[in-house]
Amino acid sequence: MPKAIRIHEYGGPEVMRYEDVTVGDPGPGQIRVRQSAIGVNFIDIYFRSGLYKAPQLPFTPGNEGAGQVVAVGEGVTGFSPGERVAYGSASGTYAEEVVIDAKSVVRVPDGIDDDTAAAMMLKGLTTQYLLRRTYKVQPGDTILFHAAAGGVGLIATQWAKHLGATVIGTVGSQDKVALAREHGCDHVILYRTEDFAARVKEITGGKGCQVVYDGVGQATFPASLDCLRPFGYFVNFGSASGPVTQFDINLLAQKGSLYATRPTLFTHTADRAVLEEMAADLFEVVRSGAVKIPVHTRAKLADASKVHADLAGRQTTGATVMHPR
Repeated sequence: MPKAIRIHEYGGPEVMRYEDVTVGDPGPGQIRVRQSAIGVNFIDIYFRSGLYKAPQLPFTPGNEGAGQVVAVGEGVTGFSPGERVAYGSASGTYAEEVVIDAKSVVRVPDGIDDDTAAAMMLKGLTTQYLLRRTYKVQPGDTILFHAAAGGVGLIATQWAKHLGATVIGTVGSQDKVALAREHGCDHVILYRTEDFAARVKEITGGKGCQVVYDGVGQATFPASLDCLRPFGYFVNFGSASGPVTQFDINLLAQKGSLYATRPTLFTHTADRAVLEEMAADLFEVVRSGAVKIPVHTRAKLADASKVHADLAGRQTTGATVMHPR
């Protein structure tokens, strides 16, 4: 029988069990995929811990992966058995085989291997909507990207630099500074030991940034607002240090008529046409070499508990990919 990670109760990494599962035939609008690579993301921790609730317990975590189509359900057009596909907003991907909605799947073009595809979909599509849809980065902009050495950060800083922005990145430790610089950061700030808002003002000559992209959350708020120029954008897209729980909307007025938003990938990719546009944009910058997808950690699906422990402990940089066997 195929194996999968199952979570029977919310909690720490130890609640993840590597078990036999039954994988059914794809229903209408679905495809069955034999996975070759599985993406790992911080959102998986949110679901495992119960910060985000799964539809029911037990459940299989994971939203991202790549593999080969083995069967298609009724009404599915555009996909055939044997084709290579990838997805960043599926569900239950911590598994050897998975049945998913065809509307969340895209074909993987030649020139992109399965590990890269599995590592790039959720983080790469997140980067696409952040830089090209939430606030459209323009040449000459100055941006601040928190956790610049993380999975999303290493993609986003390259892409922002490619778009002509001056990129300021924050990292949590000295050993990540060089990595952030190698991936597009013009300036790197140690946000745990430096006053990053003061450093941003220094770097920008007191003007501030057009946009702050923040996947850290609690630890960087509200100081992120002090990094913005008037009418700037505060874009919170994650809560690696805990959620921002107290948000006084009057701060936006006091700090320069700012904009604030909390977008999600799933809202963007709910529209099939939008997903295809986003994926095409992502594949183009990767295939051109403008953005490289750094896969720094590879592990077995059976070792998912350790993978989560390392990710939560900030022991990883770039992307982590698990292999089913």
